[in-house]
Amino acid sequence: MQLKFPRIMAKPSAGLQWQSCRPCLWLLSHLSLPAGYIGLLFYALVWEAGNIVSLPTKQIGFYNFCLWNQKAEELDCLPFKDLEKLGISKVALVLSRVCVYSTPVLCLFVATTVLQALWFKDKDGWKLVRNLLVVVTVILPVGLALFSLQTRRWIHVSELGEVFAALAGAQVLLLLHEIITAMYLAQFKDTLSPEELFPPKGPLRSV
Repeated sequence: MQLKFPRIMAKPSAGLQWQSCRPCLWLLSHLSLPAGYIGLLFYALVWEAGNIVSLPTKQIGFYNFCLWNQKAEELDCLPFKDLEKLGISKVALVLSRVCVYSTPVLCLFVATTVLQALWFKDKDGWKLVRNLLVVVTVILPVGLALFSLQTRRWIHVSELGEVFAALAGAQVLLLLHEIITAMYLAQFKDTLSPEELFPPKGPLRSV
């Protein structure tokens, strides 16, 4: 008589499942977050021309300052040279433009550096990504703060539109990417190659 014993199938533990899924989650986060904040920045600053307030009776942005003219019953856009008459500092306005509009350029550089660091598994590349994200997460709110201080008399919180929401969302994604990059460096600091993306220059061979 042959005895039959039930087969016990070993189920993978939750820890093993997490270990197998973790590289995919790291990869998805490093690819999706740059796509998210780059898309938001280009939408706000290029597609919407950086207009923080865009109403039928008022348009105020980094390159537009249009107020409603009651006599002409139309928007009256002031040139840059006349803004000082309203108490707006030209220096602060230019600095705010430089800070805000340099953000998408740096983010494009971050995205390309992330792709190179993922391909080469280079520690120096990830450090460069982390440092660039620190710079971007600082200059974007600084530029918005400078602009808000100069135009606070004409902008109310209830008038802030999609551009401000897109810039705020981009800032949140940038901070999240910075945190994830720091965690990634701390988690894989022993497995990343120290010098592959930027190899040292060796001595020239004599012919």
